[in-house]
Amino acid sequence: MIAIKGGQFRMGSDRHYPEEAPAHDVIVDDFLIDETPVTNAQFAAFVAATGHVTLAETPPNPDDYPGILPEMIRAGSLVFTPPPGPIPLHDPFAWWSFTFDADWRRPLGPGSTIDGIEDHPVVHIAYADAVAYAAWAGKLLPTEAQWEYAARGGLDGRDYAWGDELEAGGRHHANVWQGQFPWQNLVGDGWDRTSPVRSFAPNGHGLYDMIGNVWEWTSDWYVDRHAASQSASPCCVPRNPRGPAEADSHDPCTPDLAIGRRVLKGGSHLCAPNYCQRYRPAARHPQPIDTSTSHVGFRCVAR
Repeated sequence: MIAIKGGQFRMGSDRHYPEEAPAHDVIVDDFLIDETPVTNAQFAAFVAATGHVTLAETPPNPDDYPGILPEMIRAGSLVFTPPPGPIPLHDPFAWWSFTFDADWRRPLGPGSTIDGIEDHPVVHIAYADAVAYAAWAGKLLPTEAQWEYAARGGLDGRDYAWGDELEAGGRHHANVWQGQFPWQNLVGDGWDRTSPVRSFAPNGHGLYDMIGNVWEWTSDWYVDRHAASQSASPCCVPRNPRGPAEADSHDPCTPDLAIGRRVLKGGSHLCAPNYCQRYRPAARHPQPIDTSTSHVGFRCVAR
């Protein structure tokens, strides 16, 4: 783990997606954070020690999903499946497929394996799985403020973790999408899907893969704007802020499913200039706690 000296920074952004606003000052105390996302090898050690069964390996309870089709009561997870050509970008299910028996051991579904990618971030991890690993390791999941402060690497107010240009110096600084998402992946950074941790240079704190590769869970519930103090007085800057209550995090588009959503940070290898420009420290995304995918992982913190 890397020791992060606490301090004050500008959290959020007023220049990008509305859920990142308003930009506001925040103070965080000292903490430790994992140098990389948790890898397949590390998660395998956890499972071997505890016998943990992930949510993706567990058939859903029909009582939790009114109206679920009987044939869908099977274990599985969401796998990115690129279409053969250009398509409209309004429907994510055009490139996400719920794949039976896809899980952390079989990231692309039956027939796939983590052999040879033990040093890639573990994926198909639901929130409870990340919490269970953290507890086993004697750690916690980061708050959104901790995660963003660490991701900035000391570059307060910059768009990216390395400055103000996506490809500063003509180099790729993270595993993100090149080409027209979701069908054309030019693989300019060398990786079609996940990449080994430490494939790209660390940020100013010595942390790897804070941006791109996989989204990472935080412990805060999601709402679509920051609840920020606008006071300019140093005495009123929020210290170690936390998100809203769970009840405020439910998706208004699915009122029949009262499922909380946590904040994801960092973007992934699927973030692209033409679709999801969330390869930035300020960027944030809601993820239902009952959902795992082939591009979501996590890392831990400790006080």
